[in-house]
Formats: sequence, C-alpha cells, structure tokens
Amino acid sequence: MVSYCGRGENIVSSLVFPNGPFTRPHPAIWRMVFGLSVLYFMLLVFLVFQSLSDAKEMLFFLYPKLRGFRMEEQEYAVNCSQVSFERLWGHMDIFAFGHFWGWCLKALLIRHYGICWTISVTWEATEMAFMHLLPNFEECWWDAWVLDVLLCNGLGIWVGMQFCKVLEMREFRWESIKDIHSTTGKLRRAALQFTPASWTHVRWLDPNSSYMRVIGVSILVIFWQLSELNTFFLKHILHMATGHPLCIGRLIFIAVISAPTIRQYYSYITDTQCRRVGTQCWLYCAITLTEAIICLKWGKDLFKQTELMYVFYWLVILMVSSVICVYICAVISKRTPTRPAVDVNSRERSVSECSTDMDDLYQQNGIITRGQHKVKIANGSPVSAQDGGKQKQQKARKRQGKKNVQGT
Repeated sequence: MVSYCGRGENIVSSLVFPNGPFTRPHPAIWRMVFGLSVLYFMLLVFLVFQSLSDAKEMLFFLYPKLRGFRMEEQEYAVNCSQVSFERLWGHMDIFAFGHFWGWCLKALLIRHYGICWTISVTWEATEMAFMHLLPNFEECWWDAWVLDVLLCNGLGIWVGMQFCKVLEMREFRWESIKDIHSTTGKLRRAALQFTPASWTHVRWLDPNSSYMRVIGVSILVIFWQLSELNTFFLKHILHMATGHPLCIGRLIFIAVISAPTIRQYYSYITDTQCRRVGTQCWLYCAITLTEAIICLKWGKDLFKQTELMYVFYWLVILMVSSVICVYICAVISKRTPTRPAVDVNSRERSVSECSTDMDDLYQQNGIITRGQHKVKIANGSPVSAQDGGKQKQQKARKRQGKKNVQGT
C-alpha cells in the first residue's frame, strides 16, 4: 500500500510540481525529489503530535530488532596526553572516511573555500557546546583539530574544490544521442546525462557585499549546523545505530534535497533580480526546523540538562565567525582579479533557480520574470517586451515592403 502511494505521488509530482534549478538527468526527477520532500515534511508534522513511546512503537513495528537495543556510546576523550602513530592510525576508521567524502560533497555544493572552512571550524565549536548532552562529542584536541578539521575535512574540501575547477574548465558540448552512430558513443552520452549540463563559477562574497549578505551567510552556517545536530540528536533519542538503514537513508535524502536548496539560496542572496526564495529552499528550512522541534519534544528530559550559556556562546561564535568569514573573503576577492561567471546553458537556467510557480509557467513559454517585468528569451539572450515589439514592427514593415515591390 505504501509503495503504491509513493508511486502515485511521484507521478503527480512529475506532472504538477514546479521545475527546480537543475535539468539533469531530467527536470521530472527533481520534481519527484521535491514531492518526496513534501511527503517527508508531512511525516514530520505527523510525528510532532506523537509521543516518544508511540514513535518507538512505530519503529519497532517496522524494525523489530530495535526493541531492547541500547546504543553504546564510544568514548573518544580518553588519555588525550598519550599520542602515538598507532593511536592516530587507529582513529582512521569508517567515520574518518565519512568525514572526507562528506566534505567532498559539501565542497561541490557550496564551492567556496571560506564558507566551507567556516562551517568545518564552527562544527567543532558546536560539538564543544553540546558535548554535555551527547557524550560522543567529547574528543581529544588532536582528534578534533588535527584529524578532523585539518586532515579529513581539509583534504575533502580541497579535493571537492579541485573537482569544481575541472568542471568549470570543461567544455560542455551536448550532442543528441540520435546523431551518435557508435554503440560506445551512445552509452557514453547516456552516462553523461547524469552529469551537470553546465557548471557555473559561484561568487558568494564580493568586496561590495552589504550587511544583508553577511546575514545571509550567517543563516546558511546556522541552518547547516542545525541540520547536522538533528542527525545526532535523533539517533541518540531513538537509540539507533549509526549504520541503521533509516539513518543512512535520511543522510542520503538530506544530501539530495540540499543540492537544489543551496542553488536556490545562492541565487536569492546574490541575484538582486531574484525576489523570492525557491520552494525547495523553503521546504528544506521547514524540514530542518520541524526536526529540531521533534528533538526538543522527544528529548525534553535530555534538554533539561542543557547549559544555556553554552548555547548562547555557540550562537555568538557562529555569528562572529560568519562576519569574519565575509570580511576575509571580501578582502581576498578585492586583491585577486575577478573572472566572469561562465554559464554555457543560460537559457535553461533562467530564473527557475528561484523556482516559483509563475516563473515556471513563464519559463515553459520562453519567458522569465525580472521583478515586475516580463522578458522574452530570443537566441539564448533576454530581450525586453518593448524591444520585442519593435522587432516585430520592423519585420512587418519589411514584409509589407516586399509585397509592394512584388506588386509593382
């Protein structure tokens, strides 16, 4: 029954919901992703009104092995003064591998060294602020700042940014599969359908950034930390292992929906012509806040032990670090030559990154919106409605002139 409902929802999503900012592998795929986001949000709203015992009974019905399971918290902050190569190598486990690949993906999504490093450093501050609630947040200084921040996170950020540079320098030439005659070429073209149609160099910060840009980056950092915190608190409250299918599935799902979310948020805070936040971005914020409400409700006994001063210091650190990040990046960008953003597929991009229903309707008719004005796309470049009318009048005069010449 659930599978049939899911299939029906995917069909409705692909037909009804608006387009997202991406066109590969197909816009219908990202409409279905948005539909799944709506379903997940509705599930979270349902769980808000359930007690912790009722939620656990639902989990026990789906996964009977969870009944009676108690997660063993691994202690990391033990004998921190004893540092050896064998002990450092012993910490290079599956979690270190997850740190590396996770930050590779985050670098591909954000594409900015300053913001990535800010989130990486502030996450260690987040762990220190909440380690009195989650014991596995307690780590030795060399484990947190050397292995995590410098080695795993830093190497992951560097690899992700290098991959972004490769995609920026790549020349995208999309040939129809009908024009390819070899079988190998057809298979290669089919595989390339799951790669980006174009890759745009992003510019989160510039020397002319206003205070609103500082607030925008701060909101991005705070929501990122909150989304990460939800993962650990839900796992701790529900007593689920890290490798449980629900934990892994949620991480994959959040990673998928965060891609269009970040793109829409970037368009909103950097493009002055984008007046509204995209629908996927709004829904992601609603999902994150609803998960936080569920954690507060189900873990009320746990949060009674919260040190409010730690949380206050944590918020101050996030805001101050965001301001410092904006200032440093603005100074660096002022001293380095700027390069124009190359977007090979500007027609498909249009303002669908804002992802509103009316914009999607205009886009289907070859029209994009800029504020309160409508702009017609001609030959891949926007032309105002007034200029389009002048062009039509000139063409009509030329046709009338040809008829008069033929008549004479």
